[in-house]
Amino acid sequence: MEMPPLDPAILARRSEIVAALRAIVQGEGVIDDLDGMRPYECDALSAYRQMPLVVVLPETVDQVAAILRYCQDNKVKVVPRGAGTSLSGGSMPVGDAILLAMGKFNRVLEIDYANRCARVQPGVTNLGVTKAVEHEGFYYAPDPSSQIACSIGGNVAENSGGVHCLKYGLTTNNLLGIEMVLMNGEVVRLGGKHLDAGGYDLLGLMTGSEGLLGVVTEVTVRLLRKPSTARAVLLGFPTEAGAADCVAAVIASGIIPGGMEMMDKEATKCAEAYVGAGYPLDAEGLLIVELDGPPVEVDYLVERVAEIARGRGATTIRVSHDEQERVLFWAGRKAAFPAVGQISPDYMCLDGSVPRGKLVEVLAEMRVLSKQYGLRVVNVFHAGDGNLHPLILFDANDPAELKRCEELGADILRLCVRVGGVLTGEHGVGIEKRDLMGVQFTEIDLDQQMRVKCAFDPDHLLNPGKVFPKLRRCAELGRLVVTQNNLPFPDIPRF
Repeated sequence: MEMPPLDPAILARRSEIVAALRAIVQGEGVIDDLDGMRPYECDALSAYRQMPLVVVLPETVDQVAAILRYCQDNKVKVVPRGAGTSLSGGSMPVGDAILLAMGKFNRVLEIDYANRCARVQPGVTNLGVTKAVEHEGFYYAPDPSSQIACSIGGNVAENSGGVHCLKYGLTTNNLLGIEMVLMNGEVVRLGGKHLDAGGYDLLGLMTGSEGLLGVVTEVTVRLLRKPSTARAVLLGFPTEAGAADCVAAVIASGIIPGGMEMMDKEATKCAEAYVGAGYPLDAEGLLIVELDGPPVEVDYLVERVAEIARGRGATTIRVSHDEQERVLFWAGRKAAFPAVGQISPDYMCLDGSVPRGKLVEVLAEMRVLSKQYGLRVVNVFHAGDGNLHPLILFDANDPAELKRCEELGADILRLCVRVGGVLTGEHGVGIEKRDLMGVQFTEIDLDQQMRVKCAFDPDHLLNPGKVFPKLRRCAELGRLVVTQNNLPFPDIPRF
């Protein structure tokens, strides 16, 4: 995975840059020794690593503003980082850039039950929001599998989802407002406690912007009342096609489950060995369908889902009898990613999305691609909204296997786009899908997206090397100034 060439002028000024950061963030907030920076050399896409120029951990908004202002004035690049759980390399360091780690922004600032919202700092974990309000019967709906560790700021950057996003939406559907710092150090607020903000939807623009437009310093999230009843239905099928067909049939019937997840046989075996959730080990395809709402409605929907599943050949139908069993059903799914680590030294988790009606076709084609590249693929995904998470098993210590893994992953994502899907459902583009953006978007599309980037960050200092498949400068998009017949940026690098 090629990154932009390092700027030797910035590297030569490292001592000066470190000193300037220490003047802004005093004490232990600046890390510049190799051993101290080692934990930051990668995020959850650990196949790719690079040491940052320096790591800085601000504690106040004023410090974040001062850091970005300094970087803007001195043309120093910045990579924002939350908890480092990005699976697309979205927060991977760059060797000539400051790594701006937001982990010290970890306080819940306000809980407003009357308006059903909470104001939190970006370093608060996803699960931490629910923990702060569950004693009053509330919760925060988006629940990515990494919710115990991933931060709200990172959720905003990647527009994270989770197993319950089918009914309750992604981060963007549960976000009311943010405070953010622009590259020039200006602090702005978008949205707030009110339901709808006037004017352009800049909040929607920032959600999923992957750290390319600004640094989030505060988030206002929507709180929901915990459903009065929730029951999970465990469905085992003799074929993956039967399970996938059941997904489409449930949605087509008008039922919108709280969550609908699918695992193939290999993932089911791993999760069962890891958690002991009581999954049927003979099932080629396993579905977990959760229904929530008033008890009478849930009882009716459970029967309807069971009926649809029987019609699609389900050989196992189990309904949770109490909250403990419901949580256990989900525990296996939530632990599926680490559980797969039992059978492979490494794996790469993809994130393509496809129309639900194409699940059978895509799963079959992925099996063909798996054999073609000689690498196993384990499937765990949000079946209800077609968000696939194929896990490609490989050995990162074998360069040839890593290369085959990259090529197989690219072909799977191309397949998703070919059947009418998209490159990413929640993990973001980062560096993982950067060079595939041309598969989904035309050059005109990418130029328009870059114009938005230019409006917020004209010098391309925020999170360089991510999302865009080649480096475009604002000058290339119509802001070109010619002086004495000399074009600026004559040697703009391409990567």
